[in-house]
Amino acid sequence: MLDYKLKIGLVPERRWLADAATRKGIFQPSKAVDNKNVVVKYIKENFTDENTEFVDLEFLNDEGLLIETSECPKIKAEFEKQGVDAIFIINCNFGNEEAAGQIAKMMNLPTLLWGPQDMEFEEDGTRYTDCQCGLFAISKQMRRLGVPFSYIENCQVTDDIFAEGLKKFMSVACMVKNFKKLKVTQIGTRLNPFKSVMSNELEITEKFGINISTMNMTIMTQKLNRLLEEKDEQLTADVAELKTKYDVAGLDDALLKKMLTFVYAYIEAFEDTDADVMLSECWTCMPQAFGANPCLAMSILYDMGYIVTCESDLHGAITQALLMCAARGKQKPLFGEFTLRNPQNKNSELLWHCGPFPYSMKKDGEQARLYNTKPSFRVKDGDYTIARFQGDRGRYTLLGGEFTTTDGPNTFGTYMWAEFEDLSKLEKKLINGPYIHHMSEVYGTYKEELEEFCKYIPELEFDDINS
Repeated sequence: MLDYKLKIGLVPERRWLADAATRKGIFQPSKAVDNKNVVVKYIKENFTDENTEFVDLEFLNDEGLLIETSECPKIKAEFEKQGVDAIFIINCNFGNEEAAGQIAKMMNLPTLLWGPQDMEFEEDGTRYTDCQCGLFAISKQMRRLGVPFSYIENCQVTDDIFAEGLKKFMSVACMVKNFKKLKVTQIGTRLNPFKSVMSNELEITEKFGINISTMNMTIMTQKLNRLLEEKDEQLTADVAELKTKYDVAGLDDALLKKMLTFVYAYIEAFEDTDADVMLSECWTCMPQAFGANPCLAMSILYDMGYIVTCESDLHGAITQALLMCAARGKQKPLFGEFTLRNPQNKNSELLWHCGPFPYSMKKDGEQARLYNTKPSFRVKDGDYTIARFQGDRGRYTLLGGEFTTTDGPNTFGTYMWAEFEDLSKLEKKLINGPYIHHMSEVYGTYKEELEEFCKYIPELEFDDINS
């Protein structure tokens, strides 16, 4: 399963001074300590939650600040002991560009850089910290060292821009953490008619370290047949609950039980293979093997936090994982493909699939139904992010952008009508490649997070849908 928990190492730091014990005025150490105390306290009080924890430097010295480059190994050792996932360098005065660069290089983790805006000026013109000035020096040192980093513009810690920047960074750190240890399981073989979803497993493993496992349909079918029998009482209750949500007219309970058995079979497969996400055979094999389609189960599993991507799409499964991590598990991704243009709006496209969207995304007031045994409803309106991880001739890119839903005709399946900036331009982009029509979407705006994520993944380039 994907892990949305983060532990962030806070690295407040200041300039090294030979006369630190007696220095008054510019770069006075006590003023840097004051900055550190205010900022660290505010971060811990306002951004700690069930998935987010912070580790400070109070163990390091009396000031709780990184001051000398020689202190970096001690910080590294403690952060590794604590299991830190990312670091946040906080420039509490002009700072120490060498020490900041070294700790970022040594940790080799997503790194955020920021310093509080200078607000204190004495009547005689004295100022104490020059935090912004030092940020320019630190950023250049990290560039020289080849350290990718994220940045929040110089502001006060209470400003909205700080909160927005820190939350975006936490999404990026969550994406990086999970991507670098991602475990994917494929159920069954690739759908033979869909050459478009072909992928290079070896190359993906070599380039990104993604672990790809498989489970053949014989094992999956055995699970389904056993669980249909073992879970009979639970499945009866599940059918009753299903009927409170969906119009199931024309489908008998025996078939509904089979459709719901997939939920338990996929969960077992997750446990058996220790998978974070899955891709699966669906409409060409499951009905022959078990007499039912898995689309309803996929919809249910998304709301349970399990990603099972349909139509054997490995690139799609990886994209789904990235969007789930960008939202830190608080939103469930959709798998809506480019299907047809909106006859009512030249810049609007039907993003559709035959049923796997999570029920929690259903538009209020919509009656969900099972159409040809598959979920059918329109999703809620709003702003969405769209993405596609794709490999093509050894080059890997992450397509990303945002859109807003709009009106369009009613249809079957799970769907939305997406309005883009320039659909004609986007259509040509998809036609000319490397992307296929399968896309992933998530509620909310995460384009900047997708672009920032690519900084931390060698051999992965961001591609704006509007470029």
